Amino acid sequence: MALALEPKDLLVLLKLALSKPQQPWSYQRLAMALSLSASETFASVKRLLASGLLVGKGLKAEVNRKALCDFVLHGARYSFPAEIGKPSRGMPTGYASPALQWDLVFDPNQVPVWPDAKGKAKGHSLTPLHPRVPKIAQEDPMMYEALALFDALRAGQARERQMARARLEVLLG
Repeated sequence: MALALEPKDLLVLLKLALSKPQQPWSYQRLAMALSLSASETFASVKRLLASGLLVGKGLKAEVNRKALCDFVLHGARYSFPAEIGKPSRGMPTGYASPALQWDLVFDPNQVPVWPDAKGKAKGHSLTPLHPRVPKIAQEDPMMYEALALFDALRAGQARERQMARARLEVLLG
């Protein structure tokens, strides 16, 4: 049976890649940090190991950073394409996120947002990689930056994608 990566697998991989090396994870702690169940987290790690994005055994495995960068920068946007929706209130993402907003000029009424009732921005909804992304981003600034940059790759124009790619290479490398 072939294992296909799921959007939550990228969440798990990014969380592991952005974590401090001395921070040991348990499936339960990792699941709580990502608002997933321990069984979902276990299954994600299994798929990441099978794909080669993690190398080793279980949560003692190491992130294959070269493969991670190759996947996120060149392939993931095709695996998890952007879906732009109707105007919504939400959390700024992509070029309108704190990671890129100071480097670009844009219409503040046309920003991409992850739909979220608590969001303070108005713009066009961009379906997040996973339904729990807004909650994760509110609790973890590093994950917010990585996920918003990934959205710039998924939904941005050439200049935005170039800037996001450069920042992600530094963040994940």
